Amino acid sequence: MEKPVFRFDDPVTLIGAGGASADVLALAREFAPRVVAVDGGADVALGHDVMPERVIGDLDSLSAQARRAVGPARLTRISEQDSTDFDKALRTVQAPMMIGVGFNGDRLDHMLACFNVLTRRPWKRCILLTEHQIILLCPPAIDLDLPPGSLVSLFPMGQVTGRSSGLEWPIDGLPFAPEGRVGTSNRALGPVRLDMHAPAMLLILPLAALAAAVRGLRACDGWPVP
Repeated sequence: MEKPVFRFDDPVTLIGAGGASADVLALAREFAPRVVAVDGGADVALGHDVMPERVIGDLDSLSAQARRAVGPARLTRISEQDSTDFDKALRTVQAPMMIGVGFNGDRLDHMLACFNVLTRRPWKRCILLTEHQIILLCPPAIDLDLPPGSLVSLFPMGQVTGRSSGLEWPIDGLPFAPEGRVGTSNRALGPVRLDMHAPAMLLILPLAALAAAVRGLRACDGWPVP
């Protein structure tokens, strides 16, 4: 097992250095009250008067002011450079669910790296928030109580097939792949169920669907832990 591992009995909000509005951070904390900052995400947290319980990462973007405010007891430096700070956080934080904010910013490459991490660690229940949308890896099966007309986008990170109910354009039997068919801009007719045969499909929903996604993710069976 990779160490150190910080175990939480409650859902955790992960705060990245990409910035997050007060509204999005407050929304995340409604569902994930514990807070772990990822490197310079401590500056983001403190800027919203939130003291993180832990700060994890290589700490190269953590300001001196935030370092002093947080104190050495809350800092965990993981110095290897072969993984992103988001990956370091996912592999060292153990919680029933995690919600990540501040991982998009203005760096598309950072966001793509986060999608890569979600796919490589599919047993971690994690939802990423932007200012307008949420992103998660589809579990084996999930039920989502969505209002009619809700945007439901599916983007494959590998070859994957699945089944659906409640979508305007069903996905049953369709082969998805990053270089082939994708499933963006589908719509919910009402409550939606998705079943996936492999941990390779990103699900993108409106920010307003966070409560439904949290309920669905916490109620479903996850991908097996290796």
